[in-house]
Parts: sequence; structure tokens; C-alpha cells
Amino acid sequence: MTWFRHGGIPAFILRRVLLGVLVLALVSVLVFVATQALGDPAKAILGRDATPERLAALRQELNLDVSLFEQYLNWVGGLLQGSLGDSLTSQKPVAELLSGRLINSGVLVLCAALVSIPLSIAVGSWAALRREKLVDTVSSNLMLVFASLPDFVVAVLLVIFFSTTVLHVLPAISPVPPGQLPWNTPAILVLPTVTLVMTVVPYIARNMRVSMIEVLESDFVEMARLKGLPERLVLIRHALPNAIGPAFQSIALSLAYLAGGIVVVEYAFNYPGIGGALQDAVANHDVPVVQALAMLIAAVYVVVNLLADVATILVTPRLRTRL
Repeated sequence: MTWFRHGGIPAFILRRVLLGVLVLALVSVLVFVATQALGDPAKAILGRDATPERLAALRQELNLDVSLFEQYLNWVGGLLQGSLGDSLTSQKPVAELLSGRLINSGVLVLCAALVSIPLSIAVGSWAALRREKLVDTVSSNLMLVFASLPDFVVAVLLVIFFSTTVLHVLPAISPVPPGQLPWNTPAILVLPTVTLVMTVVPYIARNMRVSMIEVLESDFVEMARLKGLPERLVLIRHALPNAIGPAFQSIALSLAYLAGGIVVVEYAFNYPGIGGALQDAVANHDVPVVQALAMLIAAVYVVVNLLADVATILVTPRLRTRL
């Protein structure tokens, strides 16, 4: 890790930010090229019976009569100025169209993160402390089972168990009433949140277990025990901070997955978030909306990974001492 010796954390953050900008620039090119495969938006809006004159007039109105390179520059220029453009189907600004759905998805991701991260750390640490015992065996097998289940399967099983044949204590679908926010009806958040938690906890917990076992077998933990420190103090002050650092990478990947994988869960529960918006935009050939959501998810990946790298350094004493 040569970056430790060349400017410390500020220089590292600067390099990662510049790398993130480069990644987003490349993603913008891929997104723009991919959205061209959706077809001609003018034809999608006017239908098959549109005359060539009406198609030409609409393309000119939507600035689709210029070259692809000019369209790309216009789109990127708008992004840099904070403009996501206008929806082709509703003629409303994309930011206005997506604002409510972004809030709904953000609430769902936040709920899942607040539950899954502490739970994963606790389960992984406890399994490592009791490794090769009954607790470790049972938890490892359960994590393996949950990790093998796709999102939609978990969603269907939860609906069957809690909303239909077995119990009927939670709503099977999670629509947010118009004009209200998700936390006004918290019951609709339970099943989608549990689905996301069951999806990401196995991955984080298993990585946390491996990291904790490695730390518990390290020399500095053994030295702390030889000094006569209480076992609880050894675990909290020495083992956990060093074990949680490597786990931050899996936490970051899981949070980034939530930003993109939430689409399936929202569709399964009819939850009005970015998943439904993306589905409708693709079906309607609403290119600006698809581009905005794709760039948003890519930006979340870049930011979350940057924060995870910085957090890994800050919480890991062994890494901080190399600065």
C-alpha cells in the first residue's frame, strides 16, 4: 500500500475522488450508448401510425435531430449543471418526477442498512468467538441458505408466511398512499426491509466472521491477553476495531447492492420507488429517466466505496499507524 507513504489520507481521498470522476465519465458513455438501444423515443411517443412530418417535428422539439455526439455533450453538460433533463413522456423535469420515488427508496435502503449492518457485525463476531461450536455451525449454515436464495424468492416466502396462508399480520404489498411519506405507514416497510436484510446479512456476516477469526489469532491480540486485560476489553478495544476494517468493504458492496438490487424488491411488493420508475421508463422509452437513474446508481457505488475505504483506515489502528 504505497499510498500510505505519499500524503496520507487527504492525498488518498483526492486520488480516489479523481478515480471516481473518471469511472463516472466512462459510465456516462456506456449509459448513453446503451439507452440508444431502447429505440427512437419519438416513435415510442407518437406510435406506429405517426407520419414522417410529425416524427421530424417531435425529434426537433426534443433535440433528437442532432448527432449522437452533440446529444451526449448536451446531456453531460446538463448533468454538470445539476439538470437531469425533462421526461419525454410526461414533459416534467426528471428531478421533479423522481423526487418522491427517491425518498421512498432512500427510506427503504436506510431501514435495511440500520438493521443489517449491526446485525451482521454481531452475528459474524459471535460466530467467530464460538467458532467450530454449535452456534458457529448453525449460524454458518443459516447464512449459507439465506445467501443462496434470490431476492424475489425471499419476498414470496415472507408474503406467504406473514400475509397469506400462515399468518396475516402484515400487508402483502407496500403501496405508499399519494401525498404521504413511507414512515407514515410503517407496516408497509416491514416485509421489504426484512427481504433486503436477509439478502445482505449473510454476505457481511460471513466476511465479518473470517476477519474476526484472523484478528483473534493475531499476535497483538495475544499480547493484550498476556498483559492481563479482561477478555471483554480485548475484544472491544483490540479485536473488533481491527476486524471491522476489512468488513467495511463487504458492507460497502452490500449498500451499493441495495441501491441497485432494490429494484427487484420494490417490484415484488409494489413499492413506489426507483424500481417502478425504471421499469416504466424502459417500457415507455423515456431515455432521460433511464439515464438519470443509471447515473444515480453508479454515483452511489462510487461514493459508498470511497467512504468504505476511508472508514477502513479510520477504524483500523494498524493502518493508521502506517500514515
